[in-house]
Amino acid sequence: QVQVVESGGGLVHTGGSLRLSCAASGNIFSIKAMGWFRLTPGNEREFVAAITSGGIPTYTDSVKGRSTISVTISRDNAKQTVSLQMNSLKPEDTAVYYCAADLRFGEPWGSWGQGTQVTVSS
Repeated sequence: QVQVVESGGGLVHTGGSLRLSCAASGNIFSIKAMGWFRLTPGNEREFVAAITSGGIPTYTDSVKGRSTISVTISRDNAKQTVSLQMNSLKPEDTAVYYCAADLRFGEPWGSWGQGTQVTVSS
């Protein structure tokens, strides 16, 4: 079993930056990837970025190629941490951001955090 906890949301102005962190604990060796999703004010869940436990990142097409977003991963013996760095934020980036763990067994993206609010004011 894997537990996931996000942190780092908040209120920023347009053009500002935020760094979200996600800590996974429990059976972290069962994790094959960790990802970030967001739930927009219109209640649409969007994939933002993910990174495999081996450190290979993927990004949604809307941010791919932008230098304003990056995802990194680190792990120690007890915890796996993923960070999402977002720069040049826009009001349309306002959403609840969720971290999820994709496990080697069971349904895809089977472990989710509680979410953290990101609000970008214009």
